[in-house]
Amino acid sequence: MPILPREQPEPSPAEPREARRMAESFGVDAQRYDQARPGYPTALVTRIVAGSPGPDVLDVGCGTGIAARQFQAAGCAVLGVEPDARMADFARARGLQVEVGTFEAWQAAGRTFDAVIAAQSWHWVDPVAGAVKAARVLRPGGRLAIFGHVYEPPTEVAEPFAAAYRRAVPDSPLSGQPARRPLDLYRAAYAKFADKIRETELFNDPEQWRYGWEHSYTRDQWLDLLPTTGGLTQLGPDELAEILDAVGGAIDSLGGRFTMNYTTLAATAVRADTS
Repeated sequence: MPILPREQPEPSPAEPREARRMAESFGVDAQRYDQARPGYPTALVTRIVAGSPGPDVLDVGCGTGIAARQFQAAGCAVLGVEPDARMADFARARGLQVEVGTFEAWQAAGRTFDAVIAAQSWHWVDPVAGAVKAARVLRPGGRLAIFGHVYEPPTEVAEPFAAAYRRAVPDSPLSGQPARRPLDLYRAAYAKFADKIRETELFNDPEQWRYGWEHSYTRDQWLDLLPTTGGLTQLGPDELAEILDAVGGAIDSLGGRFTMNYTTLAATAVRADTS
């Protein structure tokens, strides 16, 4: 799915101001975002927790706390860092401790953690500076885990969406993307994350993990999720309605529901023993 920049491990090149505006647009409807967005594979959460020396987790770009609550359910104590105050307020209302700010500017004040996670947020962080900072706040043997979803809707849904987006927003740089982007493109981006971690020389050799799964969406469920994605959060009501009408019609032609193929990718590494 091309127009899902918060899911994309590395967004298409854009002006820094435009990229920041998109990054800050997800809190427009935090409640919808939290209700519509999928969680993460339990096996991934379990693997991160088991591979960390303790239960204290720092969630970088925690959003509304979707990933954080899964780690809390697994027995972890989670602190979130989130640049969007609207998202942070929503996460706090759901029981998460959150400090507002970018990860690069956030002050640890001597605090350390057993794991630093970034769920669909690391592409808004400087990959080298972020990895260096993660190493500084990790305890010995602590783990950095960067992960996110690749959405792979069926062609019958992806093609009408892409065509409607091009009609509604012809000047958007996202309009030129194909209806479906190869999974290998995303895997390459996570490999680049791993390379940047490796460049710091502060971690053991990074690993890349992959989890495939499926989720069935009704028409209403998918149309509820779409407006929370980066390519649509900044659209006007007429543009958004045109796109949703096209996608809704496509799903109706499939009987009112479809199965989404998801791949969750991760780049992860353990802090090296520098003693």
